[in-house]
Amino acid sequence: MIRVPLLIVLLGLVACKGGKEIQESQASAPPQAPGWVTQRPVSSSYYIGIGTAPKVRDDHQTAAKKNALNDLASEISVQVEGNSLLYTLDDRRSFDETFTSTIRTRTSEQLEGFELVDSWDDGRQFWTYYRLSKAEHARIKAERKRRAVASAMDLHARSGEAMGRKDLRSAVDLQLRALLAMTEYWGEADQVEMDGRSVDLSNELYAGLLDLFSTISISSLPDRCVLEFKNGFQRELLLKVRRTDPVGPRDLGQVPLRVEYPGANGPVKGTRVTDSDGMARTMVQEVALEARTRELNVRLEPMDLVNPELDQALIRPLIAGVSVPGLVVPIELRPPAVHLVADEQLFGSPLTSGGTALVLRESLSGLGFRFVGPGDAEALLYLEGRTREGGSSNGFHTAYLDLALTYRDARTKEVLYQGGKQNVKGVQLDMERAARDAYKRAGQDVQRELVPALLNAIF
Repeated sequence: MIRVPLLIVLLGLVACKGGKEIQESQASAPPQAPGWVTQRPVSSSYYIGIGTAPKVRDDHQTAAKKNALNDLASEISVQVEGNSLLYTLDDRRSFDETFTSTIRTRTSEQLEGFELVDSWDDGRQFWTYYRLSKAEHARIKAERKRRAVASAMDLHARSGEAMGRKDLRSAVDLQLRALLAMTEYWGEADQVEMDGRSVDLSNELYAGLLDLFSTISISSLPDRCVLEFKNGFQRELLLKVRRTDPVGPRDLGQVPLRVEYPGANGPVKGTRVTDSDGMARTMVQEVALEARTRELNVRLEPMDLVNPELDQALIRPLIAGVSVPGLVVPIELRPPAVHLVADEQLFGSPLTSGGTALVLRESLSGLGFRFVGPGDAEALLYLEGRTREGGSSNGFHTAYLDLALTYRDARTKEVLYQGGKQNVKGVQLDMERAARDAYKRAGQDVQRELVPALLNAIF
C-alpha cells in the first residue's frame, strides 16, 4: 500500500477549490457589449440601422433585422419640394403625414444593397447592426426612378387610349396606377419630356386625372319630373352621361350614378349604371308629399370608379380634388283634381253642419288637392256617415258613427282606395248631441288615420 502524506492531500484539495472559484467568477462576468450597442455609429458614407428584439421570441433574429431596417430607412429623408405634387393637394399637412409614413414603410420594404455588419446578444436581448452605402442607394434609387417614370408614362398613354374608347372606368384606373407608380417621388419635381413639352411628371399625371372628369356632364330626359294622376304618380327618367373633348361629345358607358329623392318612407337611394350609349334609367315614385324640397339628385361619385385593390390611403386624397357637377331634377307632384260626394246623416236625416266632410276637404286642400265638379274630376271621393243609437244610462246618451271613405278613378270607376272608421262613440245629454259628438271625434280620426291612408294609396 502506498501512503500519501496528509499535508499533500490537503494542499491538493485547496488548490482545486480555488480553481473552481476562479472559473465560476469568470463565467458570471457580464459579456462586454460592442461599441455600436452602447453608442450609435455615425457615418457620412452609410445609412445606419440598429435593431433589437428579446430572445424569448422564437423569431428574435428576424424581428431584430426588421427593426434595424426600419431604423435604417428612417435615416433616408423623404424629399418634399415646393413645386411638387404634394403642394397641389388639398389638406396638404395631414396628407403629408400619411405620405411620409407610407413612403418610409415602403422604403424599408424595398431596401436593396444593405449588409449585416455585426450582431450581439447579452443572453436576454439580441442586437443587430446593418448599413447601406449612400452611393449604392443613390444608384439603386436612380434606376428605380427611371423604371417608375417609364411605367407611369406608359400607363398614362394607355389611360388616354381607354378614354378614346369611351371607357372612363379603365381610363381612371390606369391614370391612378400611373400616379401610384410615382408615389415615392410625389415630393420631387421630376421634369420629363411629354408630348413635346418639359413637364413635372407627377403634377402632369394629376392634372390628367382631373381632366378626365372636368368636362363630364349629366343630363335627364325629361329635365323635370312631373308626377300626376294620369301617369300613376310615377315617372321613369332617362339619365345620360357625356364627356366633351376636342373630338366632340362622347357618351360614357359603365358609369355608376348615385340617385336620391325624398320618399314617402324616407330617402330613396340607389345606383344606376349607364349602358354603352351612356344612358341609365331610373324610376321616381312614392315621393313624400310633405317634403319641403322635392327633387331627384344625381351624382357621379369618383370613388365608385376606383378599383378597391388600389391603396385607398393614397387614392382618397387624390380623388378628393376631383369634382363632377351633379344633376338636380325638380319633382313636381300634382295631386289629382277630385270631386267630393259627401253623404253624412244624422239618424237617417242629412247632416247640414258639423260633419267630417269639411275636415277632409280642408286637409286635402292644404296638400294641393283641387276640388272640382264631376266633369273635370280625375278622381271621385265618396264620404258616407251613418249614426245609430247606442243606449242611455244615468241620463247620458250614447251614439255610434260608422264612416266610410271610397276613392275611385273618375273615368273607369275603379276603386283605388277604400277605408273608414267604425263605432266612433259619442256621449252627451241627448241622442242628437251624442251623434254630433261622434262626428266631432271622427273628424280627428279623419286627420290622423284616413287622410294618411288615402295619401299612401294615391302616391
